[in-house]
Amino acid sequence: MDSEEWDRRYTETEWIWSADPNVWVVREASPLAPGRALDLAAGEGRNSVWLAEHGWRVDAVDFSAVALNRADRLAVHQGVEITTHHADVSDFAPEPAAYDLVLLSYLHLPGPEQSRVLHTAAEAARVGGTLLLVGHDVDNLEHGTGGPQDATVLTSVEQVTGAWREHARIEYAAVERRTVRQEGMPKDGVEALDTVVRAVRE
Repeated sequence: MDSEEWDRRYTETEWIWSADPNVWVVREASPLAPGRALDLAAGEGRNSVWLAEHGWRVDAVDFSAVALNRADRLAVHQGVEITTHHADVSDFAPEPAAYDLVLLSYLHLPGPEQSRVLHTAAEAARVGGTLLLVGHDVDNLEHGTGGPQDATVLTSVEQVTGAWREHARIEYAAVERRTVRQEGMPKDGVEALDTVVRAVRE
């Protein structure tokens, strides 16, 4: 989907995603000392705003102007500041070696583009900074629920660690099971499978 399609999708509903931060972002980022953070494909800003609430100085990048407007509004509502950048992460050139945390949360691109963005993310982190990716895992197609239904844009532990290993030390890499509860689903919810990778820039 291009930026215009995402703008239309965001316009059609009040919130596409929950305003709550992603569970894996909270788990993996909570122990980190706040600093400067880059949120690539920030969407409506739920993770950016949560980071700002916990003392981070956040640059939030997305190619949907509608989503970024919501991110700004959410930040104001929560009494924090984030800096939004209207740009396509496939072409975005962040300041190199400048960030204590670089986050990619559910960014799904075809293989070559995804690899390029993973390298861009690694180069944006300072030495000792954290790289964190959360995405719909390729095994989610057969064994989970939700997310893109095109295997060529889904993530895997092997893909992400392979891209980051030349830049960083892999600290955590796993396929995690996340419970999804929505109207029309079983009371106990259903499971989605997520790729979660955390690394430290060397």
